Amino acid sequence: MTSQVSSPAEPPALGEQRKPGKEIRRLERVIVRFAGDSGDGMQLTGDRFTSETASFGNDLSTLPNFPAEIRAPAGTLPGVSSFQVHFADHDILTPGDRPDVLVAMNPAALKANVADLPRGAEIIVNTDEFTKRAMAKVGYTTSPLEDGALQAYNVHPVPLTTMTVEALKDFGLTRKEAERSKNMFALGLLSWMYHRPTAGTETFLRTKFARKPELAEANITAFRAGWNFGETTEDFAVTYEVAPAQAAFGPGVYRNISGNLALAYGLVAASQQADLPLFLGSYPITPASDILHELSKHKNFGVRTFQAEDEIAGIGAALGAAFGGSLAVTTTSGPGVALKSETIGLAVSLELPLLIVDIQRGGPSTGLPTKTEQADLLQAMYGRNGEAPVPIIAPATPGDCFDAALEAARIALTYRTPVFLLSDGYLANGSEPWRIPDVSELPDLRVQFATTPNHTDADGNQHFWPYLRDPHTLARPWAVPGTPGLEHRIGGIEKQDGTGNISYDPANHDLMVRTRQAKVDGIEVPDITVDDPTGTARTLVIGWGSTYGPITAAVRRTRQTGSQIAQAHLRHLNPFPTNLGEVLARYRNIIVPEMNLGQLAHLLRARYLVDAACHTQVTGLPFKAEQLAARLQEAVAQGLTKEAADVR
Repeated sequence: MTSQVSSPAEPPALGEQRKPGKEIRRLERVIVRFAGDSGDGMQLTGDRFTSETASFGNDLSTLPNFPAEIRAPAGTLPGVSSFQVHFADHDILTPGDRPDVLVAMNPAALKANVADLPRGAEIIVNTDEFTKRAMAKVGYTTSPLEDGALQAYNVHPVPLTTMTVEALKDFGLTRKEAERSKNMFALGLLSWMYHRPTAGTETFLRTKFARKPELAEANITAFRAGWNFGETTEDFAVTYEVAPAQAAFGPGVYRNISGNLALAYGLVAASQQADLPLFLGSYPITPASDILHELSKHKNFGVRTFQAEDEIAGIGAALGAAFGGSLAVTTTSGPGVALKSETIGLAVSLELPLLIVDIQRGGPSTGLPTKTEQADLLQAMYGRNGEAPVPIIAPATPGDCFDAALEAARIALTYRTPVFLLSDGYLANGSEPWRIPDVSELPDLRVQFATTPNHTDADGNQHFWPYLRDPHTLARPWAVPGTPGLEHRIGGIEKQDGTGNISYDPANHDLMVRTRQAKVDGIEVPDITVDDPTGTARTLVIGWGSTYGPITAAVRRTRQTGSQIAQAHLRHLNPFPTNLGEVLARYRNIIVPEMNLGQLAHLLRARYLVDAACHTQVTGLPFKAEQLAARLQEAVAQGLTKEAADVR
């Protein structure tokens, strides 16, 4: 292999002739993982590769994986940061199980990720970092590049650091400053290898470093040097093409979007459709903070963001904004939900619309703050004192976070209730192509505030009763403070039905508790749909939230073996769809995959008396489709065995 860097000329435009003699192989899909220290820019590198892949028209799914520590020691296994992107010429659902390509920036990145690689995978490794000290830090006694440990893979040793420094020698940068651009060199190489567009990345770098144009040009030069290295070196004799996924996308304008960004846009859209100002009361917490950051940019849409001193202050301010007539939101993760629980109960008692966005992460306590989990379901369902029912909805994909935000707002505003929206770290940080909806497609969420008294007493006097309910929704009127004649008392002590006066009457408390429960039970939600192509499946796999992608991919694999299996996915978790009991009764075997210890399965068993079998995982990572497919295949086989035994 030659390590000589060609001059950093501008790469040819996509589709132009490449160097003769380089073989081009056409693939249906590829999984690439970038891995290095948390300071190596792997998230930025992966994000840029993803953006160019999206602009090319591939379907894609991503999995950013962050260290749990804010700044773990450099070169250690806990400090490894990675970004995986799966892109294809057809519809895909997951970031992929096993990377086809690993870019390892140091020994720690190699050791932390090599076990995930299939035999024959490509490894591009930065040889400059494989010093004795760096290897010893992660337990290598000999170099894995020389001792045969990697003979099952196609290894491409590349001195990324040295070549980047050499390419930037004319910029007057220190070696340390120049080394920071090695991620752009790697990005350029991968962009060449997979025929990715380059113009977007160069525009991005010029925008990002607009105040320091010399750094912009240095990064662009490193990016071009990586591209040119791939073009000229003899070690990379093959490039790969993955055609656009034309059949995967319907008509429309698409963009790549992460779950948190989609959720933020959904909240803004909901406020516009409701014709209400949006108020966010929040305290920063991983992995929800991105929503606060994004919403703070949209003051032009009437968005107000308040970064509170703690979680309790954040939700308290949001509830006050709801009382004042705003679409009120508070964002957090599991630990913050625990702190907010008393105020959520207050919102239940006051019967005011409030969105509680919980971006779930590994627990308990601080747990795994940068890893994913969906173990807050029972906390959302029951984690308050007293009988305090709250509706719960959960998005299925990053793009679906937009629609879930609109649906949560619809329920909160229509029924005057706090609503839980349960996303998680996998959805929040992952991304996919998303069709930008036309405004005409969005629901009308406008509400009518109370403006006049609504009760006449025996003497003919007009009064405002704050708990006089809509007979259909059981929602109480929403009266903005300051409206003449509509003064009323609020607070956490039980209210009298109708009048809203403080009441300690046992019968009234029983009535109010049952009425609040009936309001939630009566929320209109769509029926659950079942994917059962033949209608003859005896096994149903049912999930919720971010398990949608892995479950659907696993179901596809299972059906390819000839097995019959049905699939259903829950968005509404409280109340459940009215037809859920009938659906569950149609199937002999029910499998519930969850990233917890069986919380949805527990609810289904208690509510519908079905023998729901759990398939659980709490590793901080999403399910792998291959492993889940094996479990589903086993469940189908067990079901057939039991059915045959019953016949005998």
